Order: sequence, then structure tokens, then C-alpha cells
Amino acid sequence: MNTADFEKLPPALRQGASQDEWDTAVWQLRHSFRNAEQLSRVLHLSDDEQCALRTAGQRLAIRITPHFLSLIDPDAPDDPLRLQVIPRSAELTRSPEELTDPCGEEKDMVAPGLVHRYPDRVLLLCTDRCASYCRYCTRSRLVSGTGSRRLHTDFDAALAYLRDHRDVRDVLLSGGDPLLLPDARLDAILTSLRAIPHLELLRIGTRVPIMLPQRITPQLCAMLRRHSPLFISVHCNHPRELCADAERALGLLVDHGLPLGSQSVLLRGVNDKLSTQLSLSHRLLQCRVKPYYLYQCDLAPGTRHFRTDIRDGLRLIAGMRGHTSGYGVPLYVVDAPGGGGKIPLNPDTIVQQDEQGFRLVNYRGRHYHYPVAPRS
Repeated sequence: MNTADFEKLPPALRQGASQDEWDTAVWQLRHSFRNAEQLSRVLHLSDDEQCALRTAGQRLAIRITPHFLSLIDPDAPDDPLRLQVIPRSAELTRSPEELTDPCGEEKDMVAPGLVHRYPDRVLLLCTDRCASYCRYCTRSRLVSGTGSRRLHTDFDAALAYLRDHRDVRDVLLSGGDPLLLPDARLDAILTSLRAIPHLELLRIGTRVPIMLPQRITPQLCAMLRRHSPLFISVHCNHPRELCADAERALGLLVDHGLPLGSQSVLLRGVNDKLSTQLSLSHRLLQCRVKPYYLYQCDLAPGTRHFRTDIRDGLRLIAGMRGHTSGYGVPLYVVDAPGGGGKIPLNPDTIVQQDEQGFRLVNYRGRHYHYPVAPRS
């Protein structure tokens, strides 16, 4: 953060920090906001928020870094960034369709913390902690230490399983947020995975460049580069999250040769307008991040108020096509409830198919004919 912007921060947000302290991940984490009393010094909390803050932390802890809090409008209860991290009373109601384990990960857990669902890919849950806790969290049962389950990853058992399964070529590190681990610990995990010859690709899913960009240091990036090919999937939901500090963090990762793709969740009141999705994609591309996935919000407990209709998501994708660069259109997917994996959701572009060929419709609604291929 530059000096002028730092000096504009409210004293209650700075908490006596110098600019050098503010710009460190350690200070940001130690001074995160965790309850209504702390938040009320910075935000004008609504009655609904105050009510939710008293009990929501029993389901999923409340933690917001000062950095992310500085991006929130203190006077706007419906600020799209605020909705993601400040609980509402709707969060306390569980709907019948909601699932404790919405993606069915536990039934595919082959070792504590290791999920093997797809033939050649696994998910390794490295930690249950995040820099800030999103109120729509898919793994609220595990994350933050206050949910209904506890994460106890057995790394030795996970590595032994991977050594024995040569069909696995791709490992996704997630959690929680793996980039919260100390450099040495993360390096040790990646080194152990890289020692398995048939593992071709490593990936890290993270929200740290958005919630805690101070964590992205040259030292961290240099360590990550040693484990290439290593891809980083950045969770980002709104263009305002991509402030100057986040852009610097993302640029540092890219400059160290780490390819970046985004993962966004479609959220009611946050990014469910076409203008917001276009702005988000354009801002991501400016930050050298490929918009990759747009997720339909999972059926996690207490998230009904966040979920949009799938038809609304399809309209968004249809509205983006032809009106922005192809690089800027993410793949809209739903993680099938109960463990079916990711299913792409696409607007219908094939209007009719017969023996003569295909009748197609483009982004302007105009129809075109494409013939069938000749048979040899």
C-alpha cells in the first residue's frame, strides 16, 4: 500500500500499526477482526449483522484481515465484499436441500485429508485455516476449527497412497488455504510430492492473494517456482477485490513463472449481474489471471441466501460470449451434490441436429448451418 492510501485508513482499522507493519502478513493475521465489538469500531453494523455475529462464529469462525476490511464500504450493508465475510441471520438457517459435505468428499477420502475422485487427480487438504472466512464456505464443516468435523490430514498415509497409485498425475493442494502454511512447511510438502515420479502437475487453490496479499513475497514465489509445473488457482469474486496490493501479489506470482487461473463463486448480491462479471473478467485479465471457473454456489449449510438459479448463471455466460475476449469467459460449472464432480453448464447453442447438419445460434441470436462431416 502506498503512503497516501495508508494515511487515509481509519485509526480503528490501522490499530496503531506503522505502514511497514501493515504491509506484513504476520501483523495482518494477528490483528484480524473476529467479533462484533471489533468490527463495530470500523463498520456501521446493522441489527441483523450484530445478531448473526453473536452466534454465527459457532458454525464457522469469523476472521477478516484489516486489508480486506479496508476495501469494504463501512456504511453500506449490501456492499458485495461485506456480504462475503460478515454473517447475516440467514446463515443460521439450514435449508432441507443443504448438505454438511455438499461435494461428497468424505466418501472419496482414501486417506485422512486425501480425496481421490477423478481417475488421474487427487485433492490434498493441507490445512483447515484461511486468512479470512467466507460465509458461503463449501468446507465449513472442517474449516476454521469450529465446524462439525475436524481435519487431521495424515501426510505420510497420503504420500504412501500416491506412491502406490501410478494413475494419479495431478495433485491439488487446498484446505483451508495452503499459502497460510509457513514457507518451510509448504516447501516440504511440495518436495515430497515432487519426489513421486509419476506426479506431473501440482496445483494450489488459494484466496491469499486477495485476502492477504502481504503474504505473497519474493521468497515465497521463488520457493514455489522450484516446484514447477505448479499452477495457482486464485479465488476471486468481485472486481473491487483486485486492488493495487492484490495486483502486486498476483504480478509477483506471474513474474516467477507461476500460471494463474481464477475460481469464482456465483453469489446473489455479489456478482450476479452481467456488468459485474464482465468487469471481474476484464480486471482479472489485466492482472494476468485467466478467468477459469465460475462455480454455482454449493449446497453448504446456511448458504441459501447466496444461491442463484442455474438459469441466471446460464444467462450471464450467454451475455458474456461475444461481448468480451474469449479468454475472459469462464467455464460455468456445478459441483454435483453428493460427489458427482464438476459438471459444465453451457447455454444451448445447437438449436437443431439432423442428417444434414447442425443449426447453430450465435451470441446475437442469429442462426447458422454447419454440415455433417462426410463419411469416409
